[in-house]
Formats: sequence, structure tokens, C-alpha cells
Amino acid sequence: MYEKIIKPVFFRFDPERVHDFVSFVGRILGACALTRWIVRASCDYEHPSLATRVAGIDFKNPIGLGAGFDKDVRLTKIMPAVGFGFMEVGAITHFPYGGNKKPRLARLPDDRSLIVYYGLKNDGAAAVEERLRRLDFTFPVGINIAKTNRADIKGAASVEDYAATYRELAHYFSYVTINISCPNAQDGCTFQDPVMLDALLGALAREVKVRPVFLKLSTHLSADEVDAILAVVEKYPFVDGFVLGNLSKDRSILHLRSSKEELDAIPAGGISGAPVRALSTAMIRHIYRKTGGKYILIGLGGVFTAEDAYEKIKAGASLVQLVTGLIYGGPMAVKRINRGLVKLLARDGYATIADAVGKGAQNSADAAARRSVIK
Repeated sequence: MYEKIIKPVFFRFDPERVHDFVSFVGRILGACALTRWIVRASCDYEHPSLATRVAGIDFKNPIGLGAGFDKDVRLTKIMPAVGFGFMEVGAITHFPYGGNKKPRLARLPDDRSLIVYYGLKNDGAAAVEERLRRLDFTFPVGINIAKTNRADIKGAASVEDYAATYRELAHYFSYVTINISCPNAQDGCTFQDPVMLDALLGALAREVKVRPVFLKLSTHLSADEVDAILAVVEKYPFVDGFVLGNLSKDRSILHLRSSKEELDAIPAGGISGAPVRALSTAMIRHIYRKTGGKYILIGLGGVFTAEDAYEKIKAGASLVQLVTGLIYGGPMAVKRINRGLVKLLARDGYATIADAVGKGAQNSADAAARRSVIK
């Protein structure tokens, strides 16, 4: 129904309006036990081999909703019924921000992709905390924290901006992702610079650690840039792992098939979906190999099928997220992926997801592809 009826109708309308409508419907469905049960009966799928424990947190399956879909913590009641094993909300910043000027979201159907240029639109930490006081989560929910997208917040003020949100909101969630890679902020991906990252992590190290902490990186980083980040992170044991990875701003390496007219609709936006799949997986494999599996990795980027998710798991990801895959595949996508993962695990003789993590990371045949993707 979604593929043949609903998606063709949705794709005739402005994508941001459709997203707002879907979020509104999701809030309504999540507010009622009966509608949650109906959605769960249609979409959810459970199997013992999918259950996994990561960073001391129990997940019924490894498939999560990535940050960016639920920016302001409004869909946490319905997403467990859709079949996700967890979700990440945000990005949330210390001060509210209305986002970049429209248009700031566009579809690239030929690439199974989106151009995203929201610019960290969100309600801000204080409004989100007020909402959190009335919520009880029924599955793991992580928070994605970013710097407020204001040009007047720079340098040390940027570091405090992150830290203030961390202090205010971290304890409400299962884990925390520090987003140092938003491609649509006014000052760019500043904190992927090793000097700035060192300052940020130094400040966060002085805070009380209340939850596992991850860093979110861009997919388009070179191997040298990734290694420089790893050298800084090595100094800070409170960092548990990485989310890999964020939207790509470097369109020259993505081999996009969409027309110039489509791409120019939002020339400054980041690219999601299928074009970043190989970049993301290569980065997962690189970090897993480089660190000997020391860090927990969450794979994100171009996940549409069970094979896509399994590829990231075997490269070294303990958990996998999707956003664009949900938009193109509909609410049954999660069920299809989880069912497929069970079959793939059985085919390869693995009893659990954890057994498969990193089993493809040492494959020497992948080396050439890794070098060609991570520049």
C-alpha cells in the first residue's frame, strides 16, 4: 500500500510539509494505546537472535531511527510500535532555532536520497526538558546534542553551549550523541577540527558522565582526518563510540544521478541515503580495524534493506540507524529489515547480532574499496 499508493501521493507534495504531516499523525497514533497496538500488530517483528546488549543497554533489535526525523521528542510513543529497537532524537541545541530559510528539504528519487538543509531547527533544550518531564520511554532513546546554529556563538561560547545542553538533558536519555558534524550550521563542521574537538571533549570531561557518550562524524572525512579525530578521542576515555555518519556535503564523490536542476534546488544542503552508503560502511570498517574494535559503532547512511544493515554490522557496527530508508520504504521497512537480518544470521551460522559484529572488517578484499571511498 505504501509503495503503490501512499508514497506516490506523498511525493507529489513538498517534503517538509509531508514530514510535518506524518509527524502529526504519529503523535496522534502514539497517544492512544489502541492505535499503538494496531500499528504494532502490523509493523513490529521480534526474534531472539535480534536482541542485543550494547553499552549496558538492552535493545530488542539493532535497528534504530536516526536523529533528524524527530527533532523535538514528539514521536517516542509511536516508534516502538513501528518496530524500531531504539531511536535518537534531535539534534537539540541549548537555544531554540527556527532553522535555515526554505526550501530546506528536497527529494532525489533517482538516487534514493534527500537534500537536507534544516540547519539544526529545534525547540531548544528548555522546551524539550519541559516535554521530557511528562514522558516515560518504553525503549532506548538517545539524544543528539549540537551547537546552537547562531553566528554569535563561537569559540569558548560554543563549547559551553554543548556542555549546557549536556548538563540539562543527558540524564533523561539512554545515551548521548555529541553531534560535531552538522553540515548545515553557520560555522560549518568546526568541531571535527582536532584542536576544537580537544577543547570540546576537555570541557565535557569535566562534566559528570551520566550516560554512554558517542560522537557523530561526517561520512566524507578522509582517512587522515578520521585518524586525527581518533588521536584526540583516545585521550578521553569517557567517549564510548561513534555514530557513522552524518550527511555528506561533498557531492563530488557521491556519483549522483539526479539532474543539475534537482541538485541546485538546495545547493548548500547535505546528501543522505543511498549515495552515502559505501562511505558510511567504509568509515565503520576503517575505525573498527584501526582501533581493534575498541569503540562501539552505530552505522547510519543508506540503509534500505537487511543486506544494507548487515553490511554495516559485519563491518563493525553494533547498531544501525535509518532515516531516508524509512521515508522511501515506509513503516514496514523496519519489519522487512529485521526479518531479513534473522535470515542472514542463520545463513552465516550466527546465533545473535553480536556474533556478527565486525566479522567482515578484516576481509582483505575490502581494502581497495575502502581506500577508494575514504579518500
